[in-house]
Amino acid sequence: MLEKTFYKTFLSRSFNIPVKVTYWDGKTETYGDGDPEVHITLNEPIPIGDIRKNASIALGEGYMDKKIEIDGSIEKLITSAYTTADSFFHNSKFIHFLPKQKHGEAESKQDVQSHYDLGNNFYKLWLDKTMTYSCAYFEHPDDDLTTAQVNKVHHIINKLNPQPGRTLLDIGCGWGTLMLTAAKEYHLKVTGVTLSQEQYDLVQKRITEDHLEDVAEVLLVDYRELGDRQWDYVTSVGMFEHVGEENLGEYFKDVAKYLRPDGVALIHGITRQGKGANNGWLNKWIFPGGYVPGLTENIQHMLDAGLQIDDLEALRRHYQKTTEIWDKNFKKHIPEITDMMDERFVRMWDLYLQACSASFASGNIDVMQFLLSKGASGKDLPMTRDYMMK
Repeated sequence: MLEKTFYKTFLSRSFNIPVKVTYWDGKTETYGDGDPEVHITLNEPIPIGDIRKNASIALGEGYMDKKIEIDGSIEKLITSAYTTADSFFHNSKFIHFLPKQKHGEAESKQDVQSHYDLGNNFYKLWLDKTMTYSCAYFEHPDDDLTTAQVNKVHHIINKLNPQPGRTLLDIGCGWGTLMLTAAKEYHLKVTGVTLSQEQYDLVQKRITEDHLEDVAEVLLVDYRELGDRQWDYVTSVGMFEHVGEENLGEYFKDVAKYLRPDGVALIHGITRQGKGANNGWLNKWIFPGGYVPGLTENIQHMLDAGLQIDDLEALRRHYQKTTEIWDKNFKKHIPEITDMMDERFVRMWDLYLQACSASFASGNIDVMQFLLSKGASGKDLPMTRDYMMK
């Protein structure tokens, strides 16, 4: 009886949309006014102690293990929870525990490989043709995902105002689309860095197939181990949210160190317009070591590293649309992915993608592009932003 009372109070305060809940005893209740938009079925109770310890982990694992079923949009349900002031996402009573995280070089390599080395064949099923695993840029409402990812790559490189023959370092190069576009279309000499063996192998293959050995290289190395080399431009997409809170300052100091005098960097990543934060379930199951920094936190680290902020652009709605398309693509291949992994993995990954969409939709997280120059330099950058749209 106490368990049921706890759940009724907990669920009635967690959402700002009408939600129907069917409990393990078969009884159903509706919370909120109007017709229910989502139906939650609790096949068995999750221990109250687990929810109090960390509701995100307990509920996420409950869904993975089929203790919880959701009929309706998971994205809409989680968006509702993010925008409800007293939900488990905001109530400190339900965030007593977060997984411990370390960010030394060995841990960083293990964290990266646990996510990105799930297999190129897995990612090919639901990413676009460019194999780009970061926020796309939808210049037009009807852009498909491949077009939007190509838009994003050009949008980033154009912001640098790159001059042919100069050099570019891409920290966390993924499967190489940005760096290889910079080499082929902007005539830059490029270096990509990754800790993922699968990504390294594919980028090396692409370099060879495109006969770019003279202008492109990929290194399977920690970005902190590049010595005294310097480049004219540095890009880093979806990287700083993986370095850890304690390493953010050093990350931006390394960006500054690798830039030549008057060099320019474009740093793109997930941030928050409030304080920095992490999510227990995501840290345990999806992105070990992840930390989403606050906007002012990032800016202070940039300034402390001697970097000058030349431009800042928010792309939150673009990432919401990107993750929604990824989830649609993912669902089209559920039988294949189930054969590759298992049903629990499929439920976990679908929850992850929809939770990301919800987090962007609610404004809980954002994605920013920071255009930076070394010191008060940036002398090659035009006086207005018009050049970025060429």
